[in-house]
Amino acid sequence: MSLFKNLFKYRQMIAGLVHREIRGRYKGSVLGFLWTFLNPLLQLGVYTLLFSVILNSEVERYYIFLFVALVPWMFFSSCLSAGCNSIVSSGTMVKKIYFPREVLPISFVVSAFVNMLYSFIVVFAVLVFSGFGVNPVALLYLPVVFAVEFLLCLGVTLLFSALTVYVRDLEHILGILALLFQFLTPVMYSSSRIPEEYKGIFNMNPMASVIECYRSILYYKAVPELSTLGLAVCSGIVVLIFGEFVFSRLQKGFAEEL
Repeated sequence: MSLFKNLFKYRQMIAGLVHREIRGRYKGSVLGFLWTFLNPLLQLGVYTLLFSVILNSEVERYYIFLFVALVPWMFFSSCLSAGCNSIVSSGTMVKKIYFPREVLPISFVVSAFVNMLYSFIVVFAVLVFSGFGVNPVALLYLPVVFAVEFLLCLGVTLLFSALTVYVRDLEHILGILALLFQFLTPVMYSSSRIPEEYKGIFNMNPMASVIECYRSILYYKAVPELSTLGLAVCSGIVVLIFGEFVFSRLQKGFAEEL
């Protein structure tokens, strides 16, 4: 509770850092903020061409099947591969100013989460204007899935941002791991294609259940199964607790290492 109270006192600092991160994300680029919408659309075009045309995927309306999972995956991938630098990139601030060190990874995750919400505008536009439609009842569960993924991404960012201070090679390793996890997560394919004997290992991936929930709500237009949603909630909470535990143990040496 003391941590929450301390973070609440620094809420304006978090808001300022989030604002700076969002404004600086595409600073200097010609299209600027439009890249928030263009990035997922360009990736959607490439993957749709590869899996729907070249590899001849039999999934009906594959571009929607892919899109509703690709956008939340990009949020997680960003937190995994770029969030690890949230402490290192602010080394001067960490060494000179006192504030809860959690402020930095929280600010990064919030800015990435806001970016994902903007991208979901494009998702809903595609769903509506393509005639695919949505299920209003299933959409009631979407904020829950948003919250679960936010907790999961925050836990991941806390964990690896702390570790990267001590092991700088993680910055490069996590970029490779993000690519590997993309193929181990049902983003570009259905989980029904996973052999039964590997289901247990598959379910150990915390993003697998989260992606399944997104796809249930937005593609299948159905309420997520309670077992899948429950697994996603538990995964998010466990990763967050573990990430904060490691972060709190390592943060004492940040100033010296930076």
